[in-house]
Amino acid sequence: MPGRRDDLLEGLEVYRVGGAVRDARLGWPVTDVDWVVVGATPETLARRGFKPVGRDFPVFLHPETHEEFALARTERKSGHGYTGFEVQASPEVTLEEDLVRRDLTINAMAETPEGELVDPYGGLADLEARVLRHVSPAFVEDPLRVLRTARFLARYAGLGFVIAEETRALMRELVASGELAHLVAERVWAETEKALGEPWPDVYFQVLHDCGALAVLMPELAADAAALDAALGRLPRLPEDIPAEEEPRWRWARLVEHLEGEAREALAERLKLPKAPRRLADQAALTRTLCAAARAGRLDGGRVMAWLDGIDAWRRVERVSPLVALVSMDDPGLAADLALAWRLAAQILPRGLVEEGYKGRVLGEELARRRRAVIDEVLAEG
Repeated sequence: MPGRRDDLLEGLEVYRVGGAVRDARLGWPVTDVDWVVVGATPETLARRGFKPVGRDFPVFLHPETHEEFALARTERKSGHGYTGFEVQASPEVTLEEDLVRRDLTINAMAETPEGELVDPYGGLADLEARVLRHVSPAFVEDPLRVLRTARFLARYAGLGFVIAEETRALMRELVASGELAHLVAERVWAETEKALGEPWPDVYFQVLHDCGALAVLMPELAADAAALDAALGRLPRLPEDIPAEEEPRWRWARLVEHLEGEAREALAERLKLPKAPRRLADQAALTRTLCAAARAGRLDGGRVMAWLDGIDAWRRVERVSPLVALVSMDDPGLAADLALAWRLAAQILPRGLVEEGYKGRVLGEELARRRRAVIDEVLAEG
């Protein structure tokens, strides 16, 4: 993946590293390009106009391309969690020493600006064999690597990738060590949200379940194996026309929609979820309950009204259509009835009742009565 001549890099020993090297050889889209600089100091890069951005170790942005250039560094375990490391970045650190601290061999390859591969840990062979394998026993020092390995498999599973058995063993060892408890909730969610955006998101949760990490990080999901299997089965299925940027929160909603309210809220609190995925999960759960009532022959206007009120449909009309589309994937007839009932009920507005002389509490009661009446009529004819 050779690039054009860059005068700012003249005289520096630089290597393209990580995902850009891996994905270019895999034929996967390359989205970010990162570099390692060997034998230099922060002052060297600053004099050339590079902008420092790293807080824990020296990372700089190229003033023109804005690509990241990190000084070669080593890490030594000094505490718990993924932040419990002492970092040394100095001109004495070699490229091989920098690469050995990485998680997987396919992420520990480098190449020169001219495209010459540097592969001290067999990353290319593992890439060709479709194997995710740890670089060194130091894999067990960083609990985040359990989640990252699962996420990479969620990305590449469809290409035939597997996790090496010895790496799975280290993942189980990491879980048993208790290190996962030191991961901050926000970082767990960040990795999970990325995984939910991968092509095979169900694989991520299956890997975590198999190594015991899911029981530690998301015990509500791990508690019932059969329910988890069913949730993973519906995870890839989303309503049509969901924008790509919204797919992770929709997949999260599909994953947890079967959980009881208290369990769903406890999981959201444990992961410190943002408001958007919390709300959508609650709406998906309400929709699931509505569908269950329909299957049991207990659907009436009151239940549909409760669903519309629960998703705040009267104020947030944009929520109705995608949830109806969710219903349509399993029950097109019910979805058609809900869409018609909603359209007719939404046409009954408070303004018209005010003109008839209704006001105050009586206005609200009459509005609800008329809306339910049209919904009942649609369900009776459906």
